[in-house]
Amino acid sequence: MAKSRTASMIIRMVVMLIVIGVILGGIFGFQAFKSQMIAQAIAARSNPAQTVSTTTATSSDWQERLEAVGSFRAVNGAALSSEVAGIVEAISFQDGQDVAAGTPLLQLRAEEDLATLQQYRAAAENAQVTYDRDLKQLKAQGVSQATVDSDLATLKQAQAQVAAQQALIDKKTVKAPFAGRLGVREVDLGQYLSAGTTVVTLQSLDPILFDFTLPQQALAKLKVGQAVAATLDGYPDRSFDGTITAISPLVDSTTRSLTVRASFANPDHVLLPGMYGKAAVAVGAPQRYVTLPATAIVSNPYGDIAYVVAGQGAAQTVKQIFVTTAGSRGDQVAVAKGVAEGDTVVTSGQLKLQNGSPVTVNNSVTPPNDPNAAPADPS
Repeated sequence: MAKSRTASMIIRMVVMLIVIGVILGGIFGFQAFKSQMIAQAIAARSNPAQTVSTTTATSSDWQERLEAVGSFRAVNGAALSSEVAGIVEAISFQDGQDVAAGTPLLQLRAEEDLATLQQYRAAAENAQVTYDRDLKQLKAQGVSQATVDSDLATLKQAQAQVAAQQALIDKKTVKAPFAGRLGVREVDLGQYLSAGTTVVTLQSLDPILFDFTLPQQALAKLKVGQAVAATLDGYPDRSFDGTITAISPLVDSTTRSLTVRASFANPDHVLLPGMYGKAAVAVGAPQRYVTLPATAIVSNPYGDIAYVVAGQGAAQTVKQIFVTTAGSRGDQVAVAKGVAEGDTVVTSGQLKLQNGSPVTVNNSVTPPNDPNAAPADPS
């Protein structure tokens, strides 16, 4: 009987211990679960998912280019003027007119000069008659050789006076020395012109030259005949093709740069002397690089970095990767190392990212990615 009672007590104690253990285990388990949930909530609050835009890295051909700025100039350009003074008698051109070489443009009064020319011609004709007559008499020994020689000298002097007077009269006609387009007239009828006063400018526009400078390090990559592409702010949607015609043999000792000259066909005369432009010279063979929008690359004191997206759906995170760039064009940048073709790369929203940050992708608005982007018009 005593043994039965003792066994019963032991059983009850065991049951109580089990119940107490289950209760304590539940309490500790709940506390652990609660702590885990609190930790996850704190972590989610301290590192929430950031909204970013992304792009898929692709490869494209890149052509190395030497870029520079310069200005256009005419093959021939001059401010036309008269070599002699006089009163403007006739103006034979219109502002902005295209003229051929030798076209008369302006005439100064020359009445007195023409009268003097007639005098000199009459004297020359008389000297010619005298010389011819004495030459015949010399054969008949009617005059001496000295007389004939004197007649010849007089004739040549008279002819020289005629030529000099004719040259003076010719100088009173201003002609186009080459074909081109005239500028704005700067004189009026009846105006007295001093020698050297500008009448009008004349510029030959087709072809037209473009001068630009490059550093001396570029000399080994340049050669006459290379293609040059020029762009101008005045024609943002158009590129002009030309070729290098000359490379200066002199390097500037101050800037260590050299002047390169290119020639451009300009049949429609849209390129004008003095225009500012940008030149790009393609050098070397094209190379293939991973191409990203420039906004995908973030620079810091340690180098250039990009964020590559890993995972799917709500579990997406980013990995910070150091990259090596190989140049830029328009809105794009070439990546030589760090990002592989097909990687999903963050293009905006990197400011709050760090290695392992969760992200939410929203590509409703994407950054520009134009390889031929032009600067925005400030107006």
